Amino acid sequence: MAYPITLTVNGVAQPLEVDAHRSLLHALREDVGLTGTKEGCDDSECGACMVLVDGRPTNSCSSLAVQADGARITTVEGLQDGAQLSALQQAFLRHGGVQCGFCTPGMLVSATALLRSTPSPTTDEIRIALSGNLCRCTGYDGIVAAVAAVAAAGDPVAPVAPA
Repeated sequence: MAYPITLTVNGVAQPLEVDAHRSLLHALREDVGLTGTKEGCDDSECGACMVLVDGRPTNSCSSLAVQADGARITTVEGLQDGAQLSALQQAFLRHGGVQCGFCTPGMLVSATALLRSTPSPTTDEIRIALSGNLCRCTGYDGIVAAVAAVAAAGDPVAPVAPA
């Protein structure tokens, strides 16, 4: 049975009809067509599927789309302004925080949430905030350095998409 829902994704209302068991991840990727959010473990262990739901980091693989009805969702695509990468995305590139890129969307979303709540985090706070995101390539140092650089520069993080 399909349920009518509306997700506001990156500021755009998305009316959908979804099965009760459809994950938010699959609704975003397959129904909305935003494939930046990745499916890794499908068990909330790797963080590749991280999105912001009403400003809070959420593993979209373990969240039902029907639970997000009416919510404001920000995906990695919503972090940049048109073709302009956010300061955090640019810092990931400058500091070697991107290698294969599979974990990058989830890392960027988690780091954005951290910087919104804690504009000047310590290195330990950065590592704790990113502890739900696994990376097999970078060793995390470049990622942590990128987040710290954005915080130190006082660069703004992506705004929350309007409802």
